[in-house]
Amino acid sequence: MIRYALCCGNGHDFEAWFSGSADFDTQAARGLVTCAVCGSADVHKALMAPSVKRTDNDRSGKGRSAGPDHTDVPQAPVQQPVAAAAGPGMPEEVRSALRQLRKAVVENSDYVGPGFAEEARKIHYGEVPARGIYGEASTEDTKALEEEGIEVYPLPHLPEDQN
Repeated sequence: MIRYALCCGNGHDFEAWFSGSADFDTQAARGLVTCAVCGSADVHKALMAPSVKRTDNDRSGKGRSAGPDHTDVPQAPVQQPVAAAAGPGMPEEVRSALRQLRKAVVENSDYVGPGFAEEARKIHYGEVPARGIYGEASTEDTKALEEEGIEVYPLPHLPEDQN
């Protein structure tokens, strides 16, 4: 996963996670990447400084562990997802609308967990009764669903999701 700092044509800055650079390019070309503040699809990558963890003078032992031969082995930092919809300067009215949207989906849909893609296909092809569902799906799964003509929408991530 890679986190990009993004900017829309209206000057709003926000962040979003993608499985890789090609994933961003594909989604942006299809108009699927939109501004978290105004909804504009005129989005581009903003200039970013890389985050590099130094281990050459780390005497505390943090960020390292003993390998099988008891030597220090650097560990990759654990990256936590960032809620793109919680971009800087997002008006409270927008956050409130996103909360209401998410609440409506949760209250009026069945949670299917990691089996989302499979259940969405069953509904689409008439194998089970039609109903609203929500759950987890990988980027690859959602792309495949969209290619099959199955409507898939991401639920907005809210600041409280990170607590």
